[in-house]
Amino acid sequence: MFARRAAALSIAVALMLGTSGCTFFATQATLIEYAPSDGVQGTVGDVRVLNLLGITEDGTNVSLLGNFVNNSTDDVKVKLQYETADGKKTTVTIGVAAGTTVHTGGDGDEQLVLRDVDAKLGGLYTIYLQYGTHEGLALEVPILEPRFEYSELAPGEEPTPEPTGTPLPTETPAP
Repeated sequence: MFARRAAALSIAVALMLGTSGCTFFATQATLIEYAPSDGVQGTVGDVRVLNLLGITEDGTNVSLLGNFVNNSTDDVKVKLQYETADGKKTTVTIGVAAGTTVHTGGDGDEQLVLRDVDAKLGGLYTIYLQYGTHEGLALEVPILEPRFEYSELAPGEEPTPEPTGTPLPTETPAP
């Protein structure tokens, strides 16, 4: 009698392990952080950069789309440094108020344009992000052409307009 119960119990345990054993040892895919869209993401200090990507028609002027999320209790000025086609380092500053998110480049958002660059369509373009005394971060931003959902988001020929809200993109030559 004892042998039958032990055999039934071992069959039940083997069946349970056989049908669900991989979930005991495998990493749950839903716990892995990833960028669910075309852009890249990164973190500098308390600021998260989400879904950053570039839109351009010719690779000379690139409209940056993305979100800058300030999780700190202080207002910050995030510096984005990039290299122009002639090798000059240029810095664009974006102000992000404490506890807010700044959206750039989308419909109705502030437009942030990198001017006079040499970006390749379908390639990656390096942008360096930094603020305050926090260690900076180099992001390889995908460069896409203005097609499909991005068709209306290409940079215009005019200079970047002054925003009406919080971020005030200003281009200044880096030292």
